[in-house]
Amino acid sequence: MKSQITNALSDFFFEYETPRQVLVRNRRVGVVCRLIQLAVLAYIIGWVFIYEKGYQTTDTAVSSVFTKMKGVGYTNVNGEERVWDVADYVFPPQGDSSFVVMTNYIITEGQRMGKCPELHSKHNCSSDADCEGGSFKRTGHGKMTGVCLNDSRSCEVLAWCPVENDHNIPNPPLLMSAENYTLFIKNSVTFPLFGVTRSNLVEGVDSGYIRKCLHDPEEAPLCPIFKLGDIVKLSGFNFEEIAREGGAIGIVVDWTCNFDVDVKHCKPKYNFHGLYGNPAVKDEAKASYGYNFRFAKHYLEDKIQKRTLLKVFGIRIDIIVQSLARKFDIIPTLTAIGSGVGIFGVATVVCDLVLLYLLPKREFYKNMKFKYTESHIQQDPDSEAGSTETNVSKK
Repeated sequence: MKSQITNALSDFFFEYETPRQVLVRNRRVGVVCRLIQLAVLAYIIGWVFIYEKGYQTTDTAVSSVFTKMKGVGYTNVNGEERVWDVADYVFPPQGDSSFVVMTNYIITEGQRMGKCPELHSKHNCSSDADCEGGSFKRTGHGKMTGVCLNDSRSCEVLAWCPVENDHNIPNPPLLMSAENYTLFIKNSVTFPLFGVTRSNLVEGVDSGYIRKCLHDPEEAPLCPIFKLGDIVKLSGFNFEEIAREGGAIGIVVDWTCNFDVDVKHCKPKYNFHGLYGNPAVKDEAKASYGYNFRFAKHYLEDKIQKRTLLKVFGIRIDIIVQSLARKFDIIPTLTAIGSGVGIFGVATVVCDLVLLYLLPKREFYKNMKFKYTESHIQQDPDSEAGSTETNVSKK
């Protein structure tokens, strides 16, 4: 056992292997080898260099987005006419990359802090015992006083009164005129690795062009002004349906640039995606459908604090900037070439497996491929090779 371990260690430390070139005249093996090499070459040229552009280095952009809505809405509810401008229907008003445009609402006017009956469907009661004083219900509007009001058969609460009744959502939406609002997007990107800064107001998009253009994927793809109705349509939604209960739309500004050509060819592309708010999936998501939030406007009337509560249904717009810039670089080019050359070795491995383990003359090929020498035998290499091949042929 000890001698075996010693021999193994001796073989490991004091033996050296070197490749031996053997020319094999076999059509099947030759065809397999060339087909594999051809496939590897096609992979390197087609996939690595043409499709993946492995000869270029990449960088992503640091971006900034500014937005501005324009348009005026009009409602006539129960004979009360009202005009809605940007300050009324855009939340928040700062021009962020994510904002909401109000398209429908439920308004509760003249609320003041006091005691009043809870909404009938929220907490019904038959006696004071059903209304636990001092408790709060998750879906309620205030703090229960412990009193059951006989006339409404509901618990009395300390809250903003009268409480909101949001069971009936206006249909059709009150602000259908929002379809004609326009959205202006101003986006700038910087690729720090390449030191390039671009804006979506590219060459040819000046103040004169902006005043008269409206975005169209075919006719005016670079125009940064979008009609809200067109945004909804391009995202795959119906405006009236999404306006009633709200939803969300993503606008993707895509900067895919190749800086091996002139920088002026680096231009944005706009894509529109409906994120949620499709009535077709309402049955699959009954727990939460649409998009809404509440907004209150406080004021004083006869030194009493009051508020007007709005439950806002709207279209949430998220502007997402995605970017990828490429430029030639010698380092990734050499890396791609080196890895490709290494993959060529697959052909050798496969052909060796075929020769040594699958062909009928595999023993012959093994003797031709592998040769063993002893350091204490001094013999002319040519004569040794000849004697080995002679012995093999005799077998």
